[in-house]
This record gives sequence, C-alpha cells and structure tokens, in this order.
Amino acid sequence: MNALEVPRFAGPATFARLPRRADVPGYDVAVVGVPFDSGVSYRPGARFGPAAVRQGSRLLKPYHPALDVLPFASQQVVDASDIACNPFDIGAAIRQIEAGLRELTGDGGRAITIGGDHTIALPALRAAHALHGPLALVHFDAHLDTWDTYFGEPYTHGTPFRRAAEEGLLMRDASAHVGIRGPLYDPQDLVDDARFGFTIVHCAELDDLGARGVAERVRARVQDAPVYLSVDVDVLDPAYAPGTGTPDSGGMTSRELLGILRGLAGLNIVGADVVEVAPAYDHAEITSIAAATVIYEVLGLLAKGPAG
Repeated sequence: MNALEVPRFAGPATFARLPRRADVPGYDVAVVGVPFDSGVSYRPGARFGPAAVRQGSRLLKPYHPALDVLPFASQQVVDASDIACNPFDIGAAIRQIEAGLRELTGDGGRAITIGGDHTIALPALRAAHALHGPLALVHFDAHLDTWDTYFGEPYTHGTPFRRAAEEGLLMRDASAHVGIRGPLYDPQDLVDDARFGFTIVHCAELDDLGARGVAERVRARVQDAPVYLSVDVDVLDPAYAPGTGTPDSGGMTSRELLGILRGLAGLNIVGADVVEVAPAYDHAEITSIAAATVIYEVLGLLAKGPAG
C-alpha cells in the first residue's frame, strides 16, 4: 500500500501493509505469525509478538538502498496471517506449526516466521528440511539453545537446535551461532554445542571483527549450502530490544545486527524466523520496530537471491 496515498497509521494491519495471502493468485515469500510462547523459561508474552511486529512494520518503505533492491516489488510477498497452535500442549503445537509451514511452502514459496518463542524454530527447520534437505543454520542469539531439557522437558525455547541436530536436520559443521554472550550453566555446554557441529561467533568478537568480519566468518562457514536464518531479538542488547523474554546485557546494537545481515547477501537463504518479541516489556515499540526491520533485511536478502 502506497504510504503517500494512505498514511502508514491507516490501512490493513498486515506486515508492512502487504496483501493477504488470499488477495493474490500466488506468492514467492509468505510472512506468517506463530503466536506461541508455551516453551519459555522466564518471561512469557511472545505469543503477542506477531501482532506487535506487524504494527512495528508500518514504517517500512519499498526501496532498500543498502542492498539496492525493492523487496516488495521484485518478489510477491504476502502476509499469511497466523498459524494457530495449541497453547497447552507443546508437542501438538510443534506438529501444527510444521504442518502449517509445509502447506505454506509446498509450492516452492519461502516463509519468514514471526514468533512466538524459539521453540517454533524446530518445526520450521523440519518443514524447510523436507524441501531442501540438511540445512546450514545461522542462529543469532544471546543463548546457545542447544540444551538438552528444562525440568525434564525436551521441547522448549532453549532446546530446538539440539533436537534439530539430533534429528539430522542440519549439515554437519556448517552452522553457526552469532552473538552468544552471558553466563552458562556449565562448561560442558560449550563442549556439547561443538559436538553438535556448531561454531560460535561470540558477541565480544564484534569488537575486533566488526560487522563485516562477522559476516565473512559466517559466509566461510555456510558457503553455498541452503541456509536457514533464525534471529532471536535478544541477540540485541536490552537497550535496543527490551521487549524480550530472557534479556542479557552486552549485546549487539541494531546497526551491528543489520550490518551483519547485509553482509550475507548472496547466500542461498531458504527460510527464516524472528522470535522472542514480548511486547509487554517493550517501550515505544523499540523491539517490535527492530524485529520488523530484521524481517525487512531478510526480505532484501531474498530479493537479491543467491550469488551466481
């Protein structure tokens, strides 16, 4: 919708005021919400994330000058509404999310999922794996999310990438965590993570590498593999993303995160999620606007397409 004709605060409440799925005959990319937060271990509230991110996306404009692309004009992007899932049964919700994403991408379209907590990454990876085979995961987060269980439960927002590795969804030694910081439960956490085939670009390494250097590390890791991007907004410092469930000090700035993402142009990105926006803890839409902008960056990367 043209913001010079209809003000940004008016119009449909879809992501970036895009058409709904039913409004167009086909699409290349679907932005879809998953309002699920039953896997959180601290602050709840990410079930309201999709609505908040859509609201924060009203400021987005058609042309991305840093990537020199028109993310909404060079590809048909739609808002596919939300995947409704069971808030009382995590196993049932995971099955519903996977089924919903398989249906959305079954004709070759790609999905960007708005969470919801990070539990939703596991069914999203399952759906992407069904189309593309083993994936290279590029995971932006303050936390590893490769723990085994919480209170004996294997499916939570802290366990999706351990389960994904165990299920063979990920390529061995082609995946990376970016932005990890803060305390861990035990030194064994790092040993286990390496055993699952991950490398870590710690947040402190940004001081020396800069955004460009981090992007180069990631590119060297994934090469030409099919890439799934998973962005937990708590990779940002709480100054830039206060509205999240497990904030940790010492994180990235918004500019650093956007710079790293732009440095991934040309990778073969087959799917993505942006998760853990909990608007009850947000101020002045800081977190929801940041999350919406991250999705816009990913749409720009998809518009650029893989190199060569």
